[in-house]
Amino acid sequence: MAKKKVVLAFSGGLDTSFCCIYLSKDRDLEVHSVIVNTGGFSDEELKTIEERAYALGVASHAVVDETENYYESCIKYLVFGNVLKNATYPLSVSAERVSQATAIANYVKKIGADYVAHGSTGAGNDQVRFDMIFNILIPGVEIITPIRDLKLSREAEIEYLNNHGVEYSAEKARYSINKGIWGTSVGGKETLTSHDTLPEEAWPTQVTSTDSKRIELTFEKGELVALDGEKIKPTAAIQRLQAIAQPYGIGRDIHVGDTIIGIKGRVGFEAAAPVIIIKAHHMLEKHTLTKWQLSWKDQLSSFYGNWLHEGQFHDPIMRNIEAFLTDTQKTVSGKVFVELNPYRFQIIGIESKHDLMSSKFGSYGEMNNAWTGEDVKGFSKIFGNQVMIYHKVNGED
Repeated sequence: MAKKKVVLAFSGGLDTSFCCIYLSKDRDLEVHSVIVNTGGFSDEELKTIEERAYALGVASHAVVDETENYYESCIKYLVFGNVLKNATYPLSVSAERVSQATAIANYVKKIGADYVAHGSTGAGNDQVRFDMIFNILIPGVEIITPIRDLKLSREAEIEYLNNHGVEYSAEKARYSINKGIWGTSVGGKETLTSHDTLPEEAWPTQVTSTDSKRIELTFEKGELVALDGEKIKPTAAIQRLQAIAQPYGIGRDIHVGDTIIGIKGRVGFEAAAPVIIIKAHHMLEKHTLTKWQLSWKDQLSSFYGNWLHEGQFHDPIMRNIEAFLTDTQKTVSGKVFVELNPYRFQIIGIESKHDLMSSKFGSYGEMNNAWTGEDVKGFSKIFGNQVMIYHKVNGED
């Protein structure tokens, strides 16, 4: 009798390695592993992960490259919205998980699997993101979560693997690292505290660049399309900027946030390119958008980022907000000049034909060409008229 199929979201790390053996040996299922590449893996790394999957006994292994779709369906709007959760975190993992879960659901449908499995624990956000998206897109497929269901510690997982002939050391499992095109997250014992920080050796990219460097970012309708004058597609531009800026130690931080399940959490991340792009894009918008465009963008972008963080990517309100954000980018074109230094960067300035800080209409605090002092006197009276009436009617209080 043929075994039932299970699609396992596979990364090659401790949790998903455990799941491979457990689903095959203890659950007697035919395991089909799939890794979704969102721009964080080299060809060599993908080959190594494939070899590990087959060594763990999977029936098949597939790589789904979602990098371009991830950018077009998600990252682009995070840039348009200048989304930094809690003014810090560019949603490196949260956005990525939504893209991965969607791709895995589509793969489950493609091969006609009976089950879908992932290696999330019962303590984080990912379990909700994966479960919810699977329930939305493949509601008839049962979800298996061995680590969560068995309430396993990392030590117990390592012991189980070793007992089944799979070598996995505690040192190798010391830090949990997740890499994608929109940044790398780092979790370890230090991030489980409220006071400690990650040691230098825990960061995937070491600081090797020390000389000051100026770069030029070119945006067209909100999208990064060139670096130092060289035209390049946005995904390649992000990866190239990351390679330039990450060795400066730029974009390293610890994010403290509210999880979907109601507890506080900390995670380290390095995301030089996302942080630089968002800050550069925001500076360009300050010059090219009106006051109320910027105001409403801030409000809707904050909601968009929070709802995405909580896995609600498929809510139709997200498409509504994306349409608004896209419309605001019509004039967000120009060059942004950035200086890189160890552990910091500075936005020097911008050039744009859409710059509303045009000297044709005056210079702030110096000279105006569009109105007179008498105009301002009258405007000031009218602008404060209702508040003046309020104070007259209500007296001193």
